[in-house]
Amino acid sequence: MHYDRPLEVKVWGDWACFTRPEMKVERVSYPVMTPSAARGVLEAIFWKPEISWRVREIWVLNAIRYFSILRNEVTKVISHEAARKWQKSGGGYFADEDRGKYGGQRHTLALREVAYIIKADIALKPHADADAAKYRDQFRRRVARGQYHHTPYLGCREFAARFGEPNTSDLPLKRLNMELGLMLFDLEYAHDDRGQGIRGKPKFFRAQIENGVMQLDQELYG
Repeated sequence: MHYDRPLEVKVWGDWACFTRPEMKVERVSYPVMTPSAARGVLEAIFWKPEISWRVREIWVLNAIRYFSILRNEVTKVISHEAARKWQKSGGGYFADEDRGKYGGQRHTLALREVAYIIKADIALKPHADADAAKYRDQFRRRVARGQYHHTPYLGCREFAARFGEPNTSDLPLKRLNMELGLMLFDLEYAHDDRGQGIRGKPKFFRAQIENGVMQLDQELYG
């Protein structure tokens, strides 16, 4: 069932990074939230196995501002099991020995003081056993109460997002018009040519912002 009025949620945060996939080493953010990042926020707030999210529009509420950081990163992830072994028998992890080829420094060009309104629909999967109106009401209640399954984030997990109901004063930046070129829409998962494993194939679309709004062609969802 299609509803004329989409569901809405306002998301904002101090920092965000919607990484462009063509950058191999350095993180460089798109100037606006991507559809896949918006879906990630929606699923963090409300997820059910019998529904999927379809983003209609993303409103840009704040001026686009960048900031640059240089971080020391490591190449390994230490498990809880390894830490418990060190606790019993000695040993440990030394970050200075795990800095990688270039000393572990990685540059990030991210966004600061961002705010968006996400407008989206709930699509029912074939095995859904309830009307979409039930799930729409559940989502609205969770937004009103500030409830979520896991902490929503703005592109990178370290950039946590806050969310709430939009206000009537929340309007897109009318003077913001940008051609964004090819933007990552989402990853399509399928078995590879040899039928082994499931690989994520990136799907792109030509994005643009008109009067502060990025609209998504619903045919992208197939």
